[in-house]
Amino acid sequence: MPKRAAILLFSALLVAAGTGFFSPPAQAALEWKIIKDLDVKAAPLEVASSADGKRLFILTSGEVLVYSAAEDTITERIPIGREFDRIALLTQPDRLVISSSAKKSLQVILLETVYKIDVSGLPFKGPENAPVTVAVFTDYQ
Repeated sequence: MPKRAAILLFSALLVAAGTGFFSPPAQAALEWKIIKDLDVKAAPLEVASSADGKRLFILTSGEVLVYSAAEDTITERIPIGREFDRIALLTQPDRLVISSSAKKSLQVILLETVYKIDVSGLPFKGPENAPVTVAVFTDYQ
């Protein structure tokens, strides 16, 4: 009797497989297209992207290039030593880490955004060439 039960079970599995009960994995193709071809004029060693996707940091020998997605161009060049060969972003959105396996060292770079406000022709107090300008917009209501 156990032999007959095994044959029935095997037959049931064959029927189930033939009816599609056990379907093979789906086949899919990957489609792709290049949407940006950026010529950085230097050999990229590594790349890191900001968490929000707005900036791309490209490590080259001697500098970190900052690509702005909004402006679609390299907006900044951060000079570094030629020995640095790795780049990473920390969990804080304003910190970049570069490291050198040859020198066994790393540097943390603090990134700060500086906004320029055109105040030419507007009233002001103090020297015209002051390094800091405080803009008060109380008369623009």
